[in-house]
Amino acid sequence: MNKIENFGIVPFRTAVLYNLLSHYKSPKDKVRRMEQTGNILRLKKGLFVLSPAIAKQELSIELIANQIYGPSYISYQSALSFYGLIPERVYNTKSATAKRRKKYETPLGSFEYITVPAKYYPIGLQSIIVNNTYAFIVASPEKAICDLILATSGLRFQSKKAIHQYLRDDLRIDFDNNTKWNLSIIADCIKYAYKKIELQLLYNLLKNEYSI
Repeated sequence: MNKIENFGIVPFRTAVLYNLLSHYKSPKDKVRRMEQTGNILRLKKGLFVLSPAIAKQELSIELIANQIYGPSYISYQSALSFYGLIPERVYNTKSATAKRRKKYETPLGSFEYITVPAKYYPIGLQSIIVNNTYAFIVASPEKAICDLILATSGLRFQSKKAIHQYLRDDLRIDFDNNTKWNLSIIADCIKYAYKKIELQLLYNLLKNEYSI
């Protein structure tokens, strides 16, 4: 198991695993046994990750979400929870993608990928590097809120008061945590997204809060 342990928490493909197990008479049977004993976890067809017990560290849901389907980035409530802007822990990890919408059920929970416009996709993304070991892509808080507004069917606002109630009461965003809102990200989103009226109201609201 020493070589396999070198994967750490980074997901790996079946072909790479078969290559490491090539000294076994049947690498395929060995992989099946490893999965049955819980040493490896199947994320989707052809993609695995070591169990935390074998990797000897906690798995990164964010890294795994990026790897299951891409290009994609963590967003929506998942990103807001990552930044500590909403109180709830999120069990269904949501990401945005410029590709077709997808959803995967794994031993680690559900991973959902929601389509956004291609020119809108790259706005407001951040690469988070953890312990100089791995990195994942996540939406900025501003982009995550824009994504939520775009993805929520029937969501329409006619005033700053209405959108503030949505952010405060429905999403339960903490406006007292001294977040510095980057309005330029929202301005860029407005250029390429639908629901321009709603995003403009969001821009106007946050302009009266902390901004940079």
